[in-house]
Formats: sequence, structure tokens, C-alpha cells
Amino acid sequence: MQLLIRGGRVVDPAYNIDDTLDVLLDDGKIAQISKHLEADGSKVLDASGLVVAPGLVDMHVHLREPGFEAKETVATGCAAAARGGVTTLVAMPNTRPATDCPEIVTLVREKAISTGVSVLPAGAVTVGQKGQVLTDFAALKAAGVPALTDDGIPIQNLALLRQAMIEAKALGLPLLDHCEDRDMVQNYAVNEGKISQALGLPGRPAVAEELQIMRDVMLAEDTGAHVHICHISTEKGVGIVRQAKANDIHITCETCPQYFTLTEDEVLHRGAMARVNPPLRTQADVEAVRAGIVDGTIDAIVTDHAPHTAEEKSKPLPDAPSGMVGLETSLALALTGLYHSGLLHLSRVLALMSTSPATLLGLNKGTLGVGQDADLVIFDPDQAWTIDKNQFVSKGRNTPFHGRTVRGKVKCTISRGNIIYQEG
Repeated sequence: MQLLIRGGRVVDPAYNIDDTLDVLLDDGKIAQISKHLEADGSKVLDASGLVVAPGLVDMHVHLREPGFEAKETVATGCAAAARGGVTTLVAMPNTRPATDCPEIVTLVREKAISTGVSVLPAGAVTVGQKGQVLTDFAALKAAGVPALTDDGIPIQNLALLRQAMIEAKALGLPLLDHCEDRDMVQNYAVNEGKISQALGLPGRPAVAEELQIMRDVMLAEDTGAHVHICHISTEKGVGIVRQAKANDIHITCETCPQYFTLTEDEVLHRGAMARVNPPLRTQADVEAVRAGIVDGTIDAIVTDHAPHTAEEKSKPLPDAPSGMVGLETSLALALTGLYHSGLLHLSRVLALMSTSPATLLGLNKGTLGVGQDADLVIFDPDQAWTIDKNQFVSKGRNTPFHGRTVRGKVKCTISRGNIIYQEG
């Protein structure tokens, strides 16, 4: 089937395209991009006044299935992704059982087929994410994993981590690392600082993140592995990555909208809804993260979409689980905080959310090049709307952004030429 997207502002960072053009999709691929295209018999979608861009690639998502279907399922998570303009996502392995073998990788991928969203499960680095025995990296790669990670359970055994980097490099797989020293952060709820003191709670110190970033930088230099720092949140952490890149060490990193939008003060207003790992930090950290985005130190914007049940998040702050949902709000928050604020051009925001993460993972995604998969997001970059958690299609309602007015609204999401979300 052919679909002609007519008259939109086509923005493709991969080819430096930013122009009013028509886009013809045929048999799930990009067939033509030009002005005044004609395609007899094609379905026509009028994109006048809207931006037409590559579908977003979110390389850090928790779909929860198998094992935690009360929080989210592959189907509901992918529906949320489609509503947010995400056509490709990487699912973290902290499921039950963990994604530590080809069978679980296949299970998750098969569950995602009917959703239209491309779901690529990341493989666990260690069996059961227990930090003791490495998984079979070659078997996981053969099953289709784009990367390896133990996600929220950072590996503390440095000999094992070094061996993991050596083996991952040999297979061409990046290692995604959540950087927090587990002994220093325990299960603490907030950043160590004025808010933890005001609440009388132990805090998660910034240095717990920074020490592990430095550790990973040194091991990446030693092994030559590609190490990707997850959800970077501190001023010094950004500085460490910036220096590592200047030294040609194969380090990349990501951040999330909460780390360039919110400070630790949010905990006073939102309680457990503002509890995340790593925690929301200081204004100086927020400004440093923004600076790292602007100067290219930070390579990708992801959500770390982490749904929990209402019952779990209603617990007192010290007892509630960490995490917030983000798939349905990430584009709007990035446009509001980075594009409409004047920090970045629109093309650069889209690169951080599509082209760059696809490139980091070696995926043939994140571009509107002719012959590529027809994965697109169509959005109004200026439309103002108010985030309402009660309208989410994700099972998770745990967001500190409820009630916030943002600019940028997804109108249509297309995956492999099929419309998988259309407003209304």
C-alpha cells in the first residue's frame, strides 16, 4: 500500500533536510521525498503545518513483561510508545525471568510484533542480573539484542566487568551502564543535599554516580570497549564524559527529560512521583546537563520509562519504588525545554531522539532515507497542551509532570508504512 504524506516540514537530521516536501511510502519503505509528488491511488495524509521526522528511537525503556504485567505489558508499553512518536525502543532486561537468554529475547520480540513498534530487548550482562556469571553474549547477539546491560543493578565486581567489556567489544556490542555505587546509594530515595536534610532522609550522593562513570571510562580506555553511560545526571559526571571524549575513549551517554527539566525540589511537591534513580539533582546539575546536550557531550535523550502501579507509588517516599513513565511525554518535554527555549535547533532535538541513538546501536533506523523503513512521527511543534496522567495509555501513571503545560503534540506515528497511532 502506498501512503503519500503531503506538504509537511520534513526534518531529517541524517541528511540535513529541513524543507516543505512530500514523502511517499510504499510497501513499508520510504519510496520518494520531493516537492509536488503525485501518486495515483495512494492514500493521502495532509501534513500541512506539521513536522514530518524519523520515528523516535528510545534506547532505554522498561516494558516490565514478563513478570511484572501489573506495571506494564509489551502491548501497553508499545501503545504508549506509539502515542509518543517512538517507533523503535530498547527494552531493559530487568524482567522476571531476566532477559539473560535467547528464549526471553524471542518471547519479548514476538509479543511486540502485533503492536507495530520495533522492540529490541537488551541482553543482561550477568545471569539473572546477579553480577556473578556472564551470560552467553554470542547467543544473545544471535537472538537480536543490540546491547548488553544489567541496568539498575550496576556490576560491582571489576574483574567481571572488565571481562564483560572485552567480550562485548569482540562482538561489537555496546555495554550500557547504570552508574551508581550500590553501597553508597543503598535504597535511598533522594539526592544527598538540602532536600534529604530537610526531610531527614539519607541521600544518594552525586559522587556515587561520578565514581562509577570514572571507573567505566578507565575500563573503556583499557579494553577499547564501547561503554554507554545511562541517564547521566550530575555536573561532574558530564565533565568526566566530556574529557573522555576529548581523549578519544569510546564513551557515549544519554540523559532523560527529568534531568534537564526538574531539580530535587520537585520531591517536596510531588513526593514519590519524583523519586527516580539516579535522583533528581540540583539546579547546577540541571544546567550542566543542558550544557552537555548543547555541546554534544550527551549523545541521546531517552525516557527510562519505568511504570509502577498506583499502589506502589502511593507508599511513603522511602518505601516507594523509583521510576517514572515517559514515553508519551518525552518529545513534548524535549521540545519545550530545548527547542522552544532556544537552546537547540529542531533538527538537533530530533537527532538526539532518533538518528543518534540508532547510530549508537548500529540500527538501520532514525532516518528518512529512500529505501529505509518507513518509520515516521508527524507532530505539531507549537501546539500547547497539558499533560494529564489519566489520559495515558501506559498502565503507569507515575509522572511528576502531571498538570504541566508543554508545547509539541504528536499527531501521527507510522511504523514500516503503517499508521500505528493517529490523534483522535
